[in-house]
Amino acid sequence: MPHQDPLFGIEQMPHPHPDPAEPTSSRYRDSREAHRLLAVKEIHAEPAAAASPRGRQILARFPEARLVEVPSHWRIPDLHGNEGSADRWMRVKRETLVLGVRKKLTTRPNGRSADWIAPGPSNGCALSCVYCYVPRRKGFANPITLFTNIDALVAHLGRHVAAQGPKTEPNQCDPEAWVYDIGENGDCSVDALICDNTADLIRAFRDWPTAKASFATKFVNPDLLELDPRGRTRIRFSVMPADDSRLLDLRTSPVDRRIAAAADFLDAGYEVHFNLSPVVVRPGWQDAWDELLRHMDDVLPERVKRQALAEVIMLTHNADLHEVNLRWHPRGEDVLWRPELQETKRSQNGALNLRYHAGVKRQALAELRDLIARRTPWLGVRYAF
Repeated sequence: MPHQDPLFGIEQMPHPHPDPAEPTSSRYRDSREAHRLLAVKEIHAEPAAAASPRGRQILARFPEARLVEVPSHWRIPDLHGNEGSADRWMRVKRETLVLGVRKKLTTRPNGRSADWIAPGPSNGCALSCVYCYVPRRKGFANPITLFTNIDALVAHLGRHVAAQGPKTEPNQCDPEAWVYDIGENGDCSVDALICDNTADLIRAFRDWPTAKASFATKFVNPDLLELDPRGRTRIRFSVMPADDSRLLDLRTSPVDRRIAAAADFLDAGYEVHFNLSPVVVRPGWQDAWDELLRHMDDVLPERVKRQALAEVIMLTHNADLHEVNLRWHPRGEDVLWRPELQETKRSQNGALNLRYHAGVKRQALAELRDLIARRTPWLGVRYAF
Protein backbone atom coordinates (compact mmCIF):
# COMPACT_ATOMS: atom_id res chain seq x y z
CA MET A 1 0.00 0.00 0.00
CA PRO A 2 1.15 3.61 -0.37
CA HIS A 3 3.48 4.75 2.39
CA GLN A 4 3.91 8.12 4.04
CA ASP A 5 7.38 9.52 3.65
CA PRO A 6 8.75 10.26 7.13
CA LEU A 7 10.31 13.55 6.03
CA PHE A 8 7.48 15.10 4.11
CA GLY A 9 4.35 13.04 4.82
CA ILE A 10 3.74 12.64 1.09
CA GLU A 11 2.13 9.61 -0.50
CA GLN A 12 4.29 7.49 -2.81
CA MET A 13 3.35 4.31 -4.59
CA PRO A 14 5.20 1.11 -3.66
CA HIS A 15 6.80 -1.25 -6.13
CA PRO A 16 4.09 -3.70 -7.24
CA HIS A 17 4.40 -7.41 -6.55
CA PRO A 18 1.53 -8.88 -8.58
CA ASP A 19 0.19 -12.36 -8.07
CA PRO A 20 1.56 -14.47 -10.94
CA ALA A 21 -1.67 -16.45 -11.01
CA GLU A 22 -3.60 -13.37 -12.15
CA PRO A 23 -4.07 -12.63 -15.87
CA THR A 24 -0.95 -10.75 -16.92
CA SER A 25 -2.69 -8.20 -19.13
CA SER A 26 -4.67 -6.71 -16.25
CA ARG A 27 -3.09 -7.87 -13.02
CA TYR A 28 -1.64 -4.48 -12.11
CA ARG A 29 -4.26 -2.28 -13.77
CA ASP A 30 -6.86 -3.92 -11.54
CA SER A 31 -4.65 -4.11 -8.45
CA ARG A 32 -5.33 -2.36 -5.16
CA GLU A 33 -2.22 -0.22 -5.68
CA ALA A 34 -3.51 1.04 -9.02
CA HIS A 35 -6.92 1.80 -7.56
CA ARG A 36 -5.29 3.82 -4.80
CA LEU A 37 -3.48 5.91 -7.39
CA LEU A 38 -6.66 6.41 -9.42
CA ALA A 39 -9.91 6.18 -7.47
CA VAL A 40 -11.92 8.03 -10.09
CA LYS A 41 -15.17 9.61 -8.92
CA GLU A 42 -15.76 12.25 -11.61
CA ILE A 43 -15.21 12.24 -15.37
CA HIS A 44 -15.49 15.42 -17.43
CA ALA A 45 -16.03 14.39 -21.04
CA GLU A 46 -16.72 15.93 -24.40
CA PRO A 47 -19.81 14.19 -25.84
CA ALA A 48 -17.91 12.76 -28.82
CA ALA A 49 -15.18 11.44 -26.52
CA ALA A 50 -17.64 9.72 -24.21
CA ALA A 51 -19.45 8.13 -27.16
CA SER A 52 -16.31 6.78 -28.85
CA PRO A 53 -15.17 3.16 -28.41
CA ARG A 54 -12.20 4.23 -26.28
CA GLY A 55 -14.39 6.56 -24.27
CA ARG A 56 -16.84 3.77 -23.58
CA GLN A 57 -13.95 1.54 -22.48
CA ILE A 58 -12.82 4.16 -19.97
CA LEU A 59 -16.33 4.83 -18.64
CA ALA A 60 -16.83 1.09 -18.17
CA ARG A 61 -13.72 0.96 -15.98
CA PHE A 62 -15.24 3.51 -13.61
CA PRO A 63 -18.97 2.74 -13.65
CA GLU A 64 -19.68 4.62 -10.43
CA ALA A 65 -17.96 7.84 -11.50
CA ARG A 66 -20.15 10.88 -12.10
CA LEU A 67 -20.12 11.85 -15.79
CA VAL A 68 -20.06 15.60 -16.49
CA GLU A 69 -20.52 16.77 -20.07
CA VAL A 70 -18.18 19.60 -21.11
CA PRO A 71 -17.88 21.45 -24.43
CA SER A 72 -14.07 21.36 -24.38
CA HIS A 73 -11.48 19.29 -22.55
CA TRP A 74 -9.04 22.17 -22.52
CA ARG A 75 -10.86 24.75 -20.44
CA ILE A 76 -13.22 23.56 -17.71
CA PRO A 77 -14.08 26.53 -15.46
CA ASP A 78 -15.11 24.41 -12.46
CA LEU A 79 -11.80 22.55 -12.65
CA HIS A 80 -8.96 24.39 -14.37
CA GLY A 81 -10.37 27.83 -13.59
CA ASN A 82 -11.37 27.15 -9.99
CA GLU A 83 -8.79 28.50 -7.54
CA GLY A 84 -10.04 26.02 -4.96
CA SER A 85 -8.82 23.18 -7.15
CA ALA A 86 -5.24 24.06 -6.24
CA ASP A 87 -6.00 23.39 -2.57
CA ARG A 88 -7.21 19.91 -3.62
CA TRP A 89 -4.38 19.29 -6.07
CA MET A 90 -3.63 15.70 -5.06
CA ARG A 91 -7.27 14.76 -4.59
CA VAL A 92 -8.19 16.04 -8.05
CA LYS A 93 -5.44 13.93 -9.59
CA ARG A 94 -6.70 10.83 -7.80
CA GLU A 95 -10.43 11.29 -8.33
CA THR A 96 -10.88 13.19 -11.63
CA LEU A 97 -10.44 12.32 -15.29
CA VAL A 98 -11.05 14.37 -18.42
CA LEU A 99 -11.90 12.81 -21.79
CA GLY A 100 -11.48 14.70 -25.03
CA VAL A 101 -10.99 14.34 -28.76
CA ARG A 102 -7.62 15.52 -29.98
CA LYS A 103 -8.50 17.76 -32.89
CA LYS A 104 -5.03 18.89 -33.97
CA LEU A 105 -2.89 15.99 -35.10
CA THR A 106 0.52 17.50 -35.79
CA THR A 107 3.92 15.85 -35.57
CA ARG A 108 6.64 18.44 -35.11
CA PRO A 109 10.44 18.18 -35.29
CA ASN A 110 12.49 18.02 -32.11
CA GLY A 111 16.09 16.86 -32.55
CA ARG A 112 16.94 16.54 -28.84
CA SER A 113 15.30 13.60 -27.15
CA ALA A 114 13.56 12.46 -30.32
CA ASP A 115 13.49 13.28 -34.01
CA TRP A 116 9.78 14.04 -33.76
CA ILE A 117 7.23 14.94 -31.11
CA ALA A 118 4.07 12.98 -31.83
CA PRO A 119 0.59 14.20 -30.94
CA GLY A 120 0.30 12.57 -27.55
CA PRO A 121 -2.56 10.38 -26.31
CA SER A 122 -2.92 12.39 -23.09
CA ASN A 123 -2.32 15.70 -21.39
CA GLY A 124 -1.69 15.85 -17.65
CA CYS A 125 -0.96 13.11 -15.19
CA ALA A 126 -2.09 11.37 -12.00
CA LEU A 127 1.43 11.78 -10.63
CA SER A 128 2.27 15.03 -8.86
CA CYS A 129 5.76 16.14 -9.83
CA VAL A 130 5.97 19.64 -8.42
CA TYR A 131 8.10 21.02 -11.28
CA CYS A 132 5.94 19.59 -14.12
CA TYR A 133 5.59 22.02 -17.02
CA VAL A 134 2.19 20.76 -18.20
CA PRO A 135 0.03 22.62 -15.62
CA ARG A 136 1.63 25.95 -16.50
CA ARG A 137 -1.05 26.41 -19.15
CA LYS A 138 -3.94 24.68 -17.39
CA GLY A 139 -4.60 26.80 -14.32
CA PHE A 140 -5.47 25.36 -10.93
CA ALA A 141 -5.77 21.63 -11.70
CA ASN A 142 -3.90 19.06 -13.77
CA PRO A 143 -5.64 15.67 -13.82
CA ILE A 144 -5.19 13.27 -16.71
CA THR A 145 -6.89 14.28 -19.94
CA LEU A 146 -7.13 11.23 -22.20
CA PHE A 147 -7.75 11.57 -25.92
CA THR A 148 -10.12 8.92 -27.14
CA ASN A 149 -9.55 9.20 -30.92
CA ILE A 150 -6.51 6.94 -30.67
CA ASP A 151 -7.23 5.31 -34.05
CA ALA A 152 -6.88 8.69 -35.78
CA LEU A 153 -3.66 9.36 -33.89
CA VAL A 154 -2.13 6.00 -34.88
CA ALA A 155 -3.22 6.49 -38.50
CA HIS A 156 -1.62 9.94 -38.56
CA LEU A 157 1.65 8.53 -37.23
CA GLY A 158 1.59 5.69 -39.72
CA ARG A 159 1.35 8.17 -42.58
CA HIS A 160 4.11 10.32 -41.11
CA VAL A 161 6.47 7.35 -40.64
CA ALA A 162 5.83 6.19 -44.19
CA ALA A 163 6.53 9.65 -45.57
CA GLN A 164 9.97 9.78 -43.89
CA GLY A 165 11.25 6.58 -45.41
CA PRO A 166 14.39 4.99 -43.92
CA LYS A 167 16.72 7.11 -41.80
CA THR A 168 19.83 7.66 -43.86
CA GLU A 169 22.14 9.37 -41.33
CA PRO A 170 22.65 8.60 -37.63
CA ASN A 171 22.09 11.38 -35.10
CA GLN A 172 21.92 11.81 -31.34
CA CYS A 173 18.32 10.56 -31.27
CA ASP A 174 19.13 7.17 -32.79
CA PRO A 175 21.62 5.78 -35.30
CA GLU A 176 19.05 3.97 -37.43
CA ALA A 177 15.40 4.71 -36.56
CA TRP A 178 13.27 7.81 -36.60
CA VAL A 179 12.37 8.37 -32.94
CA TYR A 180 8.91 9.67 -32.01
CA ASP A 181 8.22 10.92 -28.49
CA ILE A 182 4.67 9.72 -27.77
CA GLY A 183 4.38 11.04 -24.21
CA GLU A 184 5.41 14.68 -24.23
CA ASN A 185 2.60 15.92 -21.98
CA GLY A 186 1.73 12.84 -19.93
CA ASP A 187 3.07 9.59 -18.52
CA CYS A 188 2.26 6.67 -20.80
CA SER A 189 2.85 4.15 -18.00
CA VAL A 190 0.12 5.79 -15.94
CA ASP A 191 -2.22 6.14 -18.93
CA ALA A 192 -2.00 2.36 -19.32
CA LEU A 193 -3.76 1.98 -15.96
CA ILE A 194 -6.89 3.45 -17.51
CA CYS A 195 -7.13 2.35 -21.12
CA ASP A 196 -5.26 0.83 -24.05
CA ASN A 197 -3.93 4.04 -25.64
CA THR A 198 -0.34 3.23 -24.70
CA ALA A 199 -0.70 -0.40 -25.77
CA ASP A 200 -2.12 0.64 -29.13
CA LEU A 201 0.87 2.91 -29.80
CA ILE A 202 3.47 0.35 -28.73
CA ARG A 203 1.85 -2.31 -30.92
CA ALA A 204 1.74 0.07 -33.88
CA PHE A 205 5.43 0.97 -33.65
CA ARG A 206 6.56 -2.64 -33.46
CA ASP A 207 5.32 -3.03 -37.04
CA TRP A 208 7.08 0.11 -38.34
CA PRO A 209 10.69 -0.98 -39.05
CA THR A 210 12.01 2.55 -39.70
CA ALA A 211 10.62 4.16 -36.55
CA LYS A 212 10.78 3.86 -32.79
CA ALA A 213 8.46 5.16 -30.05
CA SER A 214 9.89 6.83 -26.96
CA PHE A 215 8.47 8.05 -23.69
CA ALA A 216 9.74 9.10 -20.27
CA THR A 217 8.15 7.72 -17.12
CA LYS A 218 8.39 7.91 -13.35
CA PHE A 219 6.01 5.02 -12.80
CA VAL A 220 6.66 1.27 -12.95
CA ASN A 221 3.69 -0.43 -14.58
CA PRO A 222 4.39 -4.17 -15.03
CA ASP A 223 1.47 -4.57 -17.43
CA LEU A 224 3.69 -2.94 -20.07
CA LEU A 225 6.01 -5.94 -19.90
CA GLU A 226 3.44 -8.02 -21.79
CA LEU A 227 3.13 -5.79 -24.86
CA ASP A 228 6.01 -7.32 -26.89
CA PRO A 229 7.51 -4.08 -28.27
CA ARG A 230 10.22 -5.98 -30.19
CA GLY A 231 12.80 -3.27 -29.68
CA ARG A 232 10.65 -0.56 -31.27
CA THR A 233 9.86 1.38 -28.05
CA ARG A 234 12.39 3.22 -25.92
CA ILE A 235 11.32 3.68 -22.31
CA ARG A 236 13.22 6.38 -20.45
CA PHE A 237 13.11 6.01 -16.68
CA SER A 238 13.44 9.46 -15.10
CA VAL A 239 15.66 9.41 -12.02
CA MET A 240 16.90 11.91 -9.46
CA PRO A 241 18.40 11.65 -5.95
CA ALA A 242 16.07 9.96 -3.50
CA ASP A 243 15.64 12.95 -1.17
CA ASP A 244 14.79 15.21 -4.11
CA SER A 245 12.31 12.65 -5.39
CA ARG A 246 10.56 12.31 -2.05
CA LEU A 247 10.11 16.06 -1.97
CA LEU A 248 9.34 16.72 -5.64
CA ASP A 249 8.21 13.48 -7.39
CA LEU A 250 5.00 12.92 -5.47
CA ARG A 251 2.84 9.83 -6.11
CA THR A 252 5.54 8.29 -8.32
CA SER A 253 7.29 4.94 -8.04
CA PRO A 254 10.36 5.29 -5.79
CA VAL A 255 13.55 5.96 -7.75
CA ASP A 256 15.23 2.71 -6.72
CA ARG A 257 12.22 0.81 -8.07
CA ARG A 258 12.49 2.57 -11.43
CA ILE A 259 16.15 1.61 -11.63
CA ALA A 260 15.44 -1.96 -10.54
CA ALA A 261 12.77 -2.29 -13.27
CA ALA A 262 15.22 -1.51 -16.08
CA ALA A 263 16.36 -5.10 -16.59
CA ASP A 264 12.80 -6.43 -16.66
CA PHE A 265 11.84 -3.95 -19.36
CA LEU A 266 14.96 -4.67 -21.39
CA ASP A 267 14.23 -8.39 -21.21
CA ALA A 268 10.65 -7.71 -22.30
CA GLY A 269 11.85 -6.12 -25.55
CA TYR A 270 12.17 -2.43 -24.70
CA GLU A 271 15.18 -0.24 -25.22
CA VAL A 272 15.89 1.27 -21.80
CA HIS A 273 17.43 4.71 -21.30
CA PHE A 274 17.50 7.10 -18.34
CA ASN A 275 16.54 10.73 -17.90
CA LEU A 276 18.63 12.44 -15.23
CA SER A 277 15.92 14.97 -14.69
CA PRO A 278 15.47 17.52 -13.44
CA VAL A 279 18.78 18.50 -11.94
CA VAL A 280 17.93 20.78 -9.02
CA VAL A 281 20.73 22.98 -7.71
CA ARG A 282 20.58 23.00 -3.92
CA PRO A 283 23.10 22.63 -1.10
CA GLY A 284 24.67 19.19 -1.35
CA TRP A 285 23.25 18.36 -4.77
CA GLN A 286 26.58 17.02 -6.04
CA ASP A 287 26.87 14.46 -3.24
CA ALA A 288 23.27 13.37 -3.78
CA TRP A 289 23.83 12.74 -7.50
CA ASP A 290 27.11 10.99 -6.73
CA GLU A 291 25.22 8.58 -4.46
CA LEU A 292 22.54 7.97 -7.10
CA LEU A 293 25.06 7.24 -9.84
CA ARG A 294 26.98 4.89 -7.56
CA HIS A 295 23.72 3.05 -6.87
CA MET A 296 22.97 2.72 -10.57
CA ASP A 297 26.43 1.33 -11.22
CA ASP A 298 26.07 -1.15 -8.36
CA VAL A 299 22.64 -2.58 -9.19
CA LEU A 300 22.22 -2.43 -12.97
CA PRO A 301 23.29 -5.59 -14.82
CA GLU A 302 25.75 -5.42 -17.67
CA ARG A 303 23.12 -6.04 -20.32
CA VAL A 304 21.34 -2.84 -19.28
CA LYS A 305 24.56 -0.85 -19.13
CA ARG A 306 25.61 -1.94 -22.61
CA GLN A 307 22.64 -0.26 -24.27
CA ALA A 308 21.76 2.55 -21.81
CA LEU A 309 22.09 6.22 -22.67
CA ALA A 310 21.05 9.28 -20.71
CA GLU A 311 19.47 12.68 -21.14
CA VAL A 312 20.38 15.39 -18.65
CA ILE A 313 17.82 18.14 -18.08
CA MET A 314 18.34 21.07 -15.75
CA LEU A 315 15.34 22.43 -13.85
CA THR A 316 13.15 25.01 -15.55
CA HIS A 317 10.46 26.66 -13.42
CA ASN A 318 7.59 29.08 -13.94
CA ALA A 319 6.26 32.00 -11.90
CA ASP A 320 2.57 31.12 -12.30
CA LEU A 321 3.20 27.49 -11.36
CA HIS A 322 5.18 28.70 -8.34
CA GLU A 323 2.08 30.52 -7.08
CA VAL A 324 -0.12 27.45 -7.60
CA ASN A 325 2.41 25.18 -5.87
CA LEU A 326 2.50 27.42 -2.83
CA ARG A 327 -1.15 26.50 -2.23
CA TRP A 328 -0.65 22.74 -2.04
CA HIS A 329 3.06 21.97 -1.50
CA PRO A 330 5.08 25.04 -0.45
CA ARG A 331 8.00 22.98 0.84
CA GLY A 332 8.81 21.96 -2.70
CA GLU A 333 9.19 25.59 -3.65
CA ASP A 334 11.99 25.98 -1.11
CA VAL A 335 14.32 24.24 -3.58
CA LEU A 336 12.59 25.02 -6.90
CA TRP A 337 12.18 28.77 -6.45
CA ARG A 338 15.72 30.18 -6.28
CA PRO A 339 15.52 33.67 -7.87
CA GLU A 340 19.10 34.40 -6.84
CA LEU A 341 20.20 31.59 -9.18
CA GLN A 342 17.58 31.95 -11.91
CA GLU A 343 16.76 34.19 -14.85
CA THR A 344 13.67 34.52 -17.02
CA LYS A 345 13.39 32.74 -20.34
CA ARG A 346 10.68 33.08 -22.99
CA SER A 347 9.70 29.58 -24.14
CA GLN A 348 8.71 28.57 -27.67
CA ASN A 349 5.01 28.73 -26.72
CA GLY A 350 5.38 32.26 -25.34
CA ALA A 351 5.39 31.40 -21.62
CA LEU A 352 7.77 33.25 -19.31
CA ASN A 353 9.78 30.61 -17.48
CA LEU A 354 12.75 30.64 -15.12
CA ARG A 355 15.98 28.76 -15.66
CA TYR A 356 19.33 28.82 -13.94
CA HIS A 357 21.68 31.64 -14.91
CA ALA A 358 23.93 30.59 -17.77
CA GLY A 359 26.99 30.41 -15.53
CA VAL A 360 25.20 28.39 -12.86
CA LYS A 361 23.85 25.98 -15.46
CA ARG A 362 27.19 25.62 -17.24
CA GLN A 363 29.00 24.84 -14.00
CA ALA A 364 26.34 22.38 -12.82
CA LEU A 365 26.35 20.48 -16.11
CA ALA A 366 30.14 20.28 -16.06
CA GLU A 367 30.12 18.91 -12.52
CA LEU A 368 27.42 16.36 -13.31
CA ARG A 369 29.17 15.22 -16.47
CA ASP A 370 32.32 14.70 -14.42
CA LEU A 371 30.37 12.60 -11.90
CA ILE A 372 28.89 10.50 -14.72
CA ALA A 373 32.32 9.93 -16.24
CA ARG A 374 33.72 8.77 -12.89
CA ARG A 375 30.80 6.79 -11.43
CA THR A 376 28.94 5.48 -14.50
CA PRO A 377 31.42 5.62 -17.39
CA TRP A 378 29.17 3.21 -19.32
CA LEU A 379 26.34 5.80 -19.36
CA GLY A 380 26.73 7.95 -22.45
CA VAL A 381 24.96 11.32 -22.45
CA ARG A 382 22.89 11.82 -25.58
CA TYR A 383 22.24 15.46 -24.79
CA ALA A 384 22.20 17.87 -21.86
CA PHE A 385 20.49 21.18 -21.47
